[in-house]
Amino acid sequence: MRRFIPALCVATASLLAPSLLNAQQTKILTAEKHNEYGLVYTLPVTTLKIDVTAKRTVSKAGPYFQYAKKFLGNDRAIQSDSEQWEITDVRVTPYGVPDMEARYLMQLKPGAVTWICVDRDGMLLAINARADAQELPDAPGDEKGNAPDEREYLKYVGEDFLASQSSAKQAQMLAESLMEIRDSRISLTRGTAETMPTDGRQLELMLQELARQEAAITGAFTGFTYSETVVRSFTFTPEEDGKQVLFRMSDFAGFCRPDDYAGDPVYISVNIEKRGEIPVDAKGEEKKLPKDAVIYNLPGTARVTISLGGRTLYQRSSEYSQFGVRFGLNPTLFSDKKMRSMATFDPATGALLEIGPADESE
Repeated sequence: MRRFIPALCVATASLLAPSLLNAQQTKILTAEKHNEYGLVYTLPVTTLKIDVTAKRTVSKAGPYFQYAKKFLGNDRAIQSDSEQWEITDVRVTPYGVPDMEARYLMQLKPGAVTWICVDRDGMLLAINARADAQELPDAPGDEKGNAPDEREYLKYVGEDFLASQSSAKQAQMLAESLMEIRDSRISLTRGTAETMPTDGRQLELMLQELARQEAAITGAFTGFTYSETVVRSFTFTPEEDGKQVLFRMSDFAGFCRPDDYAGDPVYISVNIEKRGEIPVDAKGEEKKLPKDAVIYNLPGTARVTISLGGRTLYQRSSEYSQFGVRFGLNPTLFSDKKMRSMATFDPATGALLEIGPADESE
């Protein structure tokens, strides 16, 4: 009932049997005369989808930063433009991709009641049952920061400021304007302004405008800072124990290629904890593969760690098909017309999830 099919000799599943396509991109394959009563399926290799979120913080020096201490008494003004990147979140999702070296043929007899459910790539999801293909979560979207208008302070200056050729004089006039704005705000909040607003809403609007002017002029001395989030997605297929650079992170360019030494390396490490083993019988001897067996994976376990500068960003142990072995189910379980069985399989690892009586209404 089972034969290994070399990758170069296999027709596509859509040519082997009629199929029903559902919202999860799955196909139902049945054994019929035109496909010589043979159903082809593929087992998966476990791959990782890695979504990395980083916070980008941009700092801009104000045009009058050198006068911040003199006129504002602030000695913490930003003195040069810079960027800083920090990884804030790492999400890892295991999923299956077709293993071109693990394609099999279930050879059935005319009148067989056995059918299989595969995903759009032909990976086995279920036998005599329907199952959903794995849907990968969307990566979080980028969130652009609200970059301040670095020249907004020019809206609140007079002709004398624009005519002046001295940066020191301009800074002095800005500082005087800033004091006037603060005095006006104090007068409004105390109710001593020459012209008071007629209601609370008008007062709120006037205070908001004064706050905007104060922030713009203060920024001309102390500088501006804003942040945004940037998300990048990577794929990685663990193969053996080891450590390698997944990507690099630079304070100047953010996400960089692994071979771009402008950034610090973000490592991904694989540590195989347990390899899959053939099951044993009561005597402790390995069980023999049933004749024409329906092949599935007995995955192994590995711990994957993602780190930057000695800091662990992600670490988890999961099952991986490539660190396991293949075994098989007796095909008569699924072809017995009196008591058919069903089985479902993990789309990420090809492991057997459930086996039991088939729903005869299917």
